[in-house]
Amino acid sequence: MNIKKIIFIVIFTFIGLIALQIPFTNIVGANSHFTLFDFFAPIAGGFLAGAGVVSVFMMQFLNWLIQGAHFEAAALIRLFPMLFAVWYFSSAAKSRWIILLPALCIIIFIVHPIGRQAFLYSFYWFIPIILFFFKEKSLLAKSLGATFMAHAAGSVAWLYSFNLPKEVWLALIPQVALERGLFALGIAIIYIVFVNLLDVIERVAGLELGFIKLNRRLLLSTYFLSDR
Repeated sequence: MNIKKIIFIVIFTFIGLIALQIPFTNIVGANSHFTLFDFFAPIAGGFLAGAGVVSVFMMQFLNWLIQGAHFEAAALIRLFPMLFAVWYFSSAAKSRWIILLPALCIIIFIVHPIGRQAFLYSFYWFIPIILFFFKEKSLLAKSLGATFMAHAAGSVAWLYSFNLPKEVWLALIPQVALERGLFALGIAIIYIVFVNLLDVIERVAGLELGFIKLNRRLLLSTYFLSDR
């Protein structure tokens, strides 16, 4: 790993730590909340592939230490679901094996006595399975699939840790639709912003960022600069 890549990962991790401090909405059933990190983290996979998973884990692990390294279930659960979203968003995640996770989450959710009564909630996780086949053609599909990957893993862990009643899960169905729709839109927008920002850094500062995967189809310079 060259020094430029290390510096980029460090800066990227620092931005993620800041995003973790900005709340977006509360998580039902625990003293925790979603943050701007949920919009930002998946794009790490788009730029760094497998290294993005490591970077995002480091963001969350450092934040966990900063917050006091508490061993409450809610704090520990928050460490892992986003890693699946990062991998799903990554261009390296081309194997169909990845869709086994949401399929397995559906099964595990329904097997639980409470989950069985709220089985409709788990149908959301067909979304990343279906969108897997479109994610390389559509940024929005990739973003939506990624956020529901995290949702699947997190919801199953939440169910088995807190045993929220079926009424809560069923009542959350419309809220999840709005929440995850906003996450997906935010992920897509932030990714486009960073793609173009990094392109400007390459062109203006003359830095070679070949280790970063830029989706050239999203570059505004392609449309506005004749030399592209």
